[in-house]
Amino acid sequence: MTSNPSATIEAFADCLRAGDLDRAVALYEPDAVFQPAPDAPAVRGLDAIREALAGFMAARPTLTGEIVKVHEAGDTALVVNRWTLEPLGLTGTSADVLRRRPNGEWAILVDDPWGGECAP
Repeated sequence: MTSNPSATIEAFADCLRAGDLDRAVALYEPDAVFQPAPDAPAVRGLDAIREALAGFMAARPTLTGEIVKVHEAGDTALVVNRWTLEPLGLTGTSADVLRRRPNGEWAILVDDPWGGECAP
């Protein structure tokens, strides 16, 4: 169970390491948005997110992160996380918006691994 926003982000990292695409997608809200790359259009909905994540999962990467801050406002939270994705050699600072579900678990509503980074 993801009882707080940070636990949801940490569960996502566990899913990547395990190559568990189904469990990773289950951490997202049905109407979630995911930014797969700074220069790519955002994708919306679980099917599109599954497709975007499948490429990352194929490499069986290790996502390590440091939660920089969490701001909660009722049933909404912002999580900022500095991360590294090996062996892909990617790094960034994410800005993720999560929403508390009726059962108390937190789910990802907006996943922007690139945070404020913009394409040139």
